[in-house]
Amino acid sequence: MVDTHLHQNSVQDVLDYDREKELKDFDDTKAGVKGLVDTGIVKIPQMVVIPTNELSSETSYSGSTHLHIPVIDLKDIHEGGCVLETLGLFQIVNHGISEDVMDEMMKGIRRFHEQPTEVKREYYSRDATKNVTYMSNFHLFKAKAANWRDSLSFSMAPVAPILRSFHQPAVISHSTCRDIIISYSEHVKMLRLTLLELLSEALGLKPNHLIEMGCAAGHNFVCNCYPACPEPNRTMGASKHSDPDFFTILLQGQIGGLQLLYENQWADIPPVIGALVVNLGDLFQLISNDKFNSAIHRVLANQVGPRISVACFFSTHLQPVNQLYGPIKELLSDDNPPLYRETLVGEYAFSYALKGLGNAALALFRL
Repeated sequence: MVDTHLHQNSVQDVLDYDREKELKDFDDTKAGVKGLVDTGIVKIPQMVVIPTNELSSETSYSGSTHLHIPVIDLKDIHEGGCVLETLGLFQIVNHGISEDVMDEMMKGIRRFHEQPTEVKREYYSRDATKNVTYMSNFHLFKAKAANWRDSLSFSMAPVAPILRSFHQPAVISHSTCRDIIISYSEHVKMLRLTLLELLSEALGLKPNHLIEMGCAAGHNFVCNCYPACPEPNRTMGASKHSDPDFFTILLQGQIGGLQLLYENQWADIPPVIGALVVNLGDLFQLISNDKFNSAIHRVLANQVGPRISVACFFSTHLQPVNQLYGPIKELLSDDNPPLYRETLVGEYAFSYALKGLGNAALALFRL
């Protein structure tokens, strides 16, 4: 009788569940996932639970050990083309950014996310046109299951309105992370030139080809916090997806959780002290005409944390740039006709956001 009663309660709970209300109530707190953790929860809310029929496939982990994620020493920049063709992701060392700068960047982002909610909520917004935003899950109202992460995002180049935005309100102050963000941004702006030369040569083009195309004229940061999760096997830190840019430079902490999908198996991207992760995005797959593929990746939730990461996306979708991008003409031939139509970067970014995380917007642009 007790078991029957419990089952009836469970069924009634499902029938009474109002997902839209839970999402709205969560968003209205402007506290993010970190706010849930601060309340001391021991069970995660339904909105972040992966549906049972998808749980096995979404969280399956083959334990793949045959895949070696290469670590490229940028002292020898001219080796790495085959890596891009097969994986679309690699790690780099001797990249010119000191461990002190990287460590301070991670500490600064953690300081931001660990501020009281009443301080952070001044920046909480879903308006993608704002230069500085703090939110939880940009795809909150589209995804089948929300992710276990909060994000601080801002635009830095070619113009950096963030320099003005950081002065008010004082949430992002000198003592939090303002100065290190500006410093780290200058470092990655230099690194992008080296990487664009590497990518150009990997395509068989002149070293300055992608620079002249303006592929990295703009960049923006998404600084993620993945709090410790009481039930990590029921949700994801970040669902399976590719990035909507040309390429991404990722600074990740030592907790781990980042995985790459390769030949239908998930492989860990182990943190390497002093290294940065570089992965290709959808727009690079488009301009390379499928010579290289964007890297499909995800982040596992973890019982320890917080995991902090800083993703620098190289694109121009937040800037007033009207340049069309399509398959690079030098790569095309009768045997290799264009596979994609030309698109504005802003158009692609809009389509990506409309589809939601992990829903293959690139297919919309195939000829």
